Amino acid sequence: MFDRKALSLAAAFLLAVSMVGMTSAKVNINNEKEQQSLQSIEPLNLAILIQDDLVSQVGNELGVTRDFIRSLPQGSRVMVGYITAGSLQVRQPFTTDREKAAKSLRMPIGSTASSPFNPYVEVVEALKKFQSDWTGGNAVLLISDGLDTSRGFDSTAAGQTIDLERAISEANKRRVSIFSFYAPSVGLTSRSRLAASYGQSSLNKLSDRTGGKAFFQGSTGFVTFDSHFARLSETLNRQYARAR
Repeated sequence: MFDRKALSLAAAFLLAVSMVGMTSAKVNINNEKEQQSLQSIEPLNLAILIQDDLVSQVGNELGVTRDFIRSLPQGSRVMVGYITAGSLQVRQPFTTDREKAAKSLRMPIGSTASSPFNPYVEVVEALKKFQSDWTGGNAVLLISDGLDTSRGFDSTAAGQTIDLERAISEANKRRVSIFSFYAPSVGLTSRSRLAASYGQSSLNKLSDRTGGKAFFQGSTGFVTFDSHFARLSETLNRQYARAR
């Protein structure tokens, strides 16, 4: 009887160890696939812009954002900036040191004191930092609620503001594709579905008309950027694939 129990326990233990090994192997395979996907693209010139009044949960995504920067192809140039209270705070100018760029990320302030009237004036400022003689694809990753309240907040302003149009024009002139992640701010977009909808509409227009893509997770709340970065990697791989 004792031997049977011992054998059963041993078998259960071996099964558990096997399952852990399989899970670990699966994680490693997924990581390798993601790494291969990113490494199959040409080096990029990428500006990451983060709106400084986003909800505090965005701070929990610093790790996955750093991992994304580190996984970019060698030779990529990365800039990190924060859109805060009507100005662009460049934490890290364009650099090929991906680790340095990753470490420059900080928690968003998450206060209405740092709220811009809209993110698009600072997007234009960031676009001017791309140099015309650089090789490789040019892209911006804008993490924002997309809402422009500089000229009021009503249905006619959704996706139709002057600064949004200026950002689109500047991006196209400089051949920069703008990708966007929606996240609510501590202001209107965290309290109003309508405001969130307006912001998402503007981000979608910005990305669509500059050759990028906008990523959303519904109009309320905030979950994670994990799926956004996975889909962004797939999109970049298709758009900036190395010549075979």
